[in-house]
Amino acid sequence: MRDLHQPIRSAARAMNAMVATSQPSSTFAGLEMLRAGGNALDAAVAAVAVQCVTEPGSTGIGGDCFCLYKPANGPLVALNGSGRAPAAASVEWYAERGISKLDTTSPHTVTVPGAVDAWETLLRDHGTKSLGECLQAAIGYAENGFAVHDRTAIDWQLSVEKLSIDPAAKAIMLRGGAPKVGTVYKQPELARTLKTIAAKGRAGFYTGEVAEDLVSHLNVMGGLHTLDDFAGNAPEYVNPIMTDYKGYQVYECPPNGVGIIALLMLNMWEGMDQPDDPVSITRLHRIAEAGRLAFRDRNAYVADPNMAEVPMDLLLSKDYAAQLRAMIDDKKVLPQLPPPGIGRNGDTVYLCVVDKDGNACSFINSTFHNYGSGIVGPKSGVILQNRGWGFSLQPGHPNAIQGGKRPAHTIIPGMLMKDGEAVMPFGVMGGNYQPLGHTWLLSNMLDYGMDPQQAIAVPRVMSYGGKMELETTIGPKMASELRALGHDCEYLVRPHGGAQAIWIDRKEGVLTGGSETRKDGLALGY
Repeated sequence: MRDLHQPIRSAARAMNAMVATSQPSSTFAGLEMLRAGGNALDAAVAAVAVQCVTEPGSTGIGGDCFCLYKPANGPLVALNGSGRAPAAASVEWYAERGISKLDTTSPHTVTVPGAVDAWETLLRDHGTKSLGECLQAAIGYAENGFAVHDRTAIDWQLSVEKLSIDPAAKAIMLRGGAPKVGTVYKQPELARTLKTIAAKGRAGFYTGEVAEDLVSHLNVMGGLHTLDDFAGNAPEYVNPIMTDYKGYQVYECPPNGVGIIALLMLNMWEGMDQPDDPVSITRLHRIAEAGRLAFRDRNAYVADPNMAEVPMDLLLSKDYAAQLRAMIDDKKVLPQLPPPGIGRNGDTVYLCVVDKDGNACSFINSTFHNYGSGIVGPKSGVILQNRGWGFSLQPGHPNAIQGGKRPAHTIIPGMLMKDGEAVMPFGVMGGNYQPLGHTWLLSNMLDYGMDPQQAIAVPRVMSYGGKMELETTIGPKMASELRALGHDCEYLVRPHGGAQAIWIDRKEGVLTGGSETRKDGLALGY
């Protein structure tokens, strides 16, 4: 039972269908689609399209997506909707020009956006509505305006400097400056683009005037993109990967995403006894240390498996996870990480939907950093992602940039299953935090019996870049104790990511949803 003295909202509960997103406008759009006869996938696309308008710092049609979709009567489907580097890109090209590091706002970090192509593919193969139908709510918000919510306003204000670099971004996204909470913001350029896509489908984005606007703008800034790069984009159905945790099966999309790192962390985590207090120093220390070890392997191995060798068997091995787990000392920080593979033999939006028929959709869409590259098509109003920042410029590295290659990706939808049926679509936003977030959320629920909303509210930490990043809900006394173990602690300006989840109780016929309290959204059902 929920402690009513604790300042968190109750989980949402319903009997028929449910949508959980980080924007009220998005949740409402998904519910409207469900009430209009659409299925979970239709609702997911309608909802995420709205977020591309009303939560522009986190996502957009100039970004990528991944999806796990479990039909009520069919196998789990996984789609990789991430885009690729321009054909002319290569490590050698950058080396010849003395470029050893990519800036997050550089046109060279812009990969071809994969989201729109993926949306159309998913709707064609698994939806019941057309892409045009699913874009109508988003078009309305772009054309008529939307009320700016609190977290959206904060992210906008913190990105003013970034959005001022590209004159087109400044003109379109900073009309009169960053909008304040409760003001109305319109995006007429984006509305026209969405109408074009609604009428022409993926061709309205990847060819014609929209593609020409984006490619010409990138070329002026020095980008290598061509119209052929855009026209040649294609999503890919992939085989989902899985591990067992506490009697459940946890499914993720395979690389180039880091779902495999979430599974590696879960395999490390399952062998640890859990303290009575879910926010104990021991548990916070362990998740940070497990993350350090897992990120080490992420940085070494995760890449596009179509163009590099990724040691899948190693990273999914329970034995390998046990070796890593044994390195974690509850009394102190591991001073130096061993080489990757030791012991081997040989800012994003997430949403989930469950419909009345039991179809479950786990969907994530992102432009990577806040407002992506900060580059905006001057005519189309499309904010372009900076996923290429995830590439390495090191020759011979599995994730080295190469024409037509997909970069290592942080966004990962999750699906919890048991006995072949979906139990919970779930996901945790937040860039690098996501593998930790999947582990933390599932452990909060499966080890401590929390409902989705309670599990989402638990304070979060991450050790990254030599710092132990704390949310402010971790008090100074706990920070001091973590420092005593060897962590270099610092408090965050913005909290770690955001999460959504919908638990499916088939025995009672009830859906229980949670939505991130660190963001603006909510879960609703009927």
